[in-house]
Amino acid sequence: MKRRAFFAAAVAGAAAIEAACQVPATPANATPAVLPDFELDELSLATLSDGLKQGKWTSSRLVELYLARIDAVDRNGPKLNSVLVLNPDAEAIARALDAERANGHVRGPLHGIPILVKDNIETRDPLATTAGSLALADWRSGQDAFVAARLRAAGAIILGKTNLSEWANFRSTHSSSGWSGRGGQTRNPYALDRSPSGSSSGSGAGASASLCAAAIGTETDGSVTSPSSINGICGIKPTVGLVSRAGIVPISVSQDTAGPMARTVEDLAILLGAMTGVDSADSATASSQGYQDYTRFLDPNGLRGARLGIARKFFENNTPLDSFLSRCVVALKKAGAEVIDPADLATHGQIDAPEQEVLYYEFKDGINRYLARLPASSPARTLDQLIAFNEKNRDREMPFFGQELFLQSQARGPLTDPAYSKARADCVRLAREQGIDALLANQKLDAIVTLTSGPAWLIDHVNGDRDTGGCTTPAAVAGYPHITVPAGFYGGLPIGLSFFGAAWSEPTLIRFAFAWEQQMKARRKPGFIASTAG
Repeated sequence: MKRRAFFAAAVAGAAAIEAACQVPATPANATPAVLPDFELDELSLATLSDGLKQGKWTSSRLVELYLARIDAVDRNGPKLNSVLVLNPDAEAIARALDAERANGHVRGPLHGIPILVKDNIETRDPLATTAGSLALADWRSGQDAFVAARLRAAGAIILGKTNLSEWANFRSTHSSSGWSGRGGQTRNPYALDRSPSGSSSGSGAGASASLCAAAIGTETDGSVTSPSSINGICGIKPTVGLVSRAGIVPISVSQDTAGPMARTVEDLAILLGAMTGVDSADSATASSQGYQDYTRFLDPNGLRGARLGIARKFFENNTPLDSFLSRCVVALKKAGAEVIDPADLATHGQIDAPEQEVLYYEFKDGINRYLARLPASSPARTLDQLIAFNEKNRDREMPFFGQELFLQSQARGPLTDPAYSKARADCVRLAREQGIDALLANQKLDAIVTLTSGPAWLIDHVNGDRDTGGCTTPAAVAGYPHITVPAGFYGGLPIGLSFFGAAWSEPTLIRFAFAWEQQMKARRKPGFIASTAG
């Protein structure tokens, strides 16, 4: 759910391409944290895989190093608070994968690589799946979500689960991204007083801080792409149906999806290939048009000849961010793209209201189905019981914000209600037929481009997130793919560039994002400074 704030920021100068976005100096009072050297800092999946192949590390050693990093950065030092719980079986899993490698069996580029997953994704490890809620603190499914099973089969080690905006940020209209009753507040690794965005807050902050090789998040509207942008990493929200939702705590059957979050586009491509597949437990995957290897689409010259439309209206009332976008347009042209500027959706601003209505209905239906699986001893097996649990435990569950979205959802009827059918039909029409599909066809575009967000806002438990814009809604409501990649900084805070397009266009978007990344090289590792304010 989109609970983000993007406020004004000035942008300057040239970076890897002349006249593109540059990292301005951080404020004089912004001193980076002094941390122990970390030999895995910023290393990609490919580098780690090569190191394992060459005997530089074992998987057991990688687990040991990442656990020490989590202790130094997440539990102590800057105290990001991004990792909710560690997997007690991780070391044993690593030893087993090391034995496989020693016997000549290597499953692929993820073999023996430690990753983190968001705590709304079920795993068969002895870990609860809580969506950040105390109501689910004892819920252990004993089985992998489809996406977890796919990653495990590819050899990935699930190191632990990340903190998140509780219930994937579908509980309150005044929430603070990255806060959950079970995990407290996650912090941004670039400035500790800034929000990590959400709801995949811990996955974004943890991957950015090199607490893992990469991470998995989930998105309904902005929950992969926004925290990726704001934590200075790359993220993909796939086409709905490319990745199964089975075993993931739901919000919306029409919009939910899991997606990879990593420091490079290549890492996204590796992870996405491992995550895709048809699953009989999720009918949306029946028409999946996925690939086992998305790295084939990594082309450093992939922007040459691309026809891209620039969606200006998302930031038209924010002059500094519009200026930032203009500098990105210059860079796109220099990389060989043909740019149509502006190229705005005819339905811009019309999607929010029907989307909200759809989410109310679908959340009630989906969460009731999900909670019904829990044991009879569980404190909440319906949305109504969940609301009651939160009221009873208000001091722990609702110290800062309430559950207005839960109450609105509970007031809705079944999915057979005419009001739901109309709202969903409006969403399809406005986001697809008269929205993304129409713009791509009318302007003969390969993709639509704009900023994902502005820089991170101050954490505010009194007023909640400052929400002043963002581009995630059209692709989210349409169920279409969206990729974000670092574009530059303002005052030490990252800003991402978004590419979104038609259903199943992940290969095209990956090609564009990789070419942008290779020429801009805008990713900078975080400094864990106390504040960029002043």
